[in-house]
Amino acid sequence: MPAKKRPRRGSMQFWPRKRARRVYPSVNWKACSDEKPRLLGFAAYKTGMAHVVAIANNRASAKAATVLETPPIFVCGARFYSGSSSLGELWAEKLPKGLERKIMKKKYSKQFDAEKNSAIISDARLIACTQPEKSGMHKIKPELFEIGLGGSVLEKISHCKSSIGKEILAKDIFRPGEYCDVTAITKGRGFTGAVKRFGIRIQGRKDEQHHRHPGSVGSTTPRKIDWRVPMAGQHGFHQRTEYSKKILALESDAAKIKPK
Repeated sequence: MPAKKRPRRGSMQFWPRKRARRVYPSVNWKACSDEKPRLLGFAAYKTGMAHVVAIANNRASAKAATVLETPPIFVCGARFYSGSSSLGELWAEKLPKGLERKIMKKKYSKQFDAEKNSAIISDARLIACTQPEKSGMHKIKPELFEIGLGGSVLEKISHCKSSIGKEILAKDIFRPGEYCDVTAITKGRGFTGAVKRFGIRIQGRKDEQHHRHPGSVGSTTPRKIDWRVPMAGQHGFHQRTEYSKKILALESDAAKIKPK
């Protein structure tokens, strides 16, 4: 008889499986680039799921779609970089309610002059905050984060100065039919066992002691458990990224969504 072979249970693609540092993700804006002087990202809240029916060659197929709510974001300021070190910040005179305590006054008491130091600036990013109260959510505390910009350095500096203290809508950045990458924090499930966390096989009825355990955890020597052994621990509340998601529509009416 041929030897029975099967791959290991539980994916090791994402490691370590630990909690995210905050409820909203951190994005590496250095890896994003665009020739146009525009924002490279936007903030949204997931409100639910829907399905879209596509008809091709007289055959209908339903595909899942995510519904996001995108209230306008407020540009609180800008931060300028020289390499990986921050040179200074430029803040708006009036900040939204709820950010006065979150942002220390020492940060925006001394404004950074970007025009005089434009020769040493290598990157410029906007400091924006969400406005959940404008979305109808039962949420008051806003999120404060950076958003990268496209274009040359001089275009980034001028874009920062013209955007500080203003609101930006999602339709000002995205267009229906475009593809984008989505980064978010998954739903937290707390401390779970190895079966739920890695999807390992449940032991049979004749196995002694436990049934929802990985079985052998390794050899006798060396006397330690390898990190590849599926064990219980934190499950969920991880930062994950999905690539090439198509924007079907930027409408409030879901009936207007028509896949192409």
